[in-house]
Amino acid sequence: MATAATKVGQKFQVTIPKNVREAVGLKVGDLVEATVRRGGIVLRQKALIDKTVGLARQLEESEAAVRAGRVLGPFTSAGAAMKAVKACARRVHRTVRR
Repeated sequence: MATAATKVGQKFQVTIPKNVREAVGLKVGDLVEATVRRGGIVLRQKALIDKTVGLARQLEESEAAVRAGRVLGPFTSAGAAMKAVKACARRVHRTVRR
């Protein structure tokens, strides 16, 4: 894990050290999300996606998948849902490896 100390500037700006930027592939212009966790700050890369572009198409594809029966559930608990999702992922992973 790449770590490094850096100083908070006059306008509360922080320079992310080169070894950390390179470790996560951060580039100029990339978006990051700052979150407070356990008394510290976590920065995560974020992707900006225009909600209006392709949303109607994605909704149509989702509805077609439901009509075709390519869905999981209904579930009685979050644990049951996660179990089904993991089992499905294992099946897909086995198919892709072959």
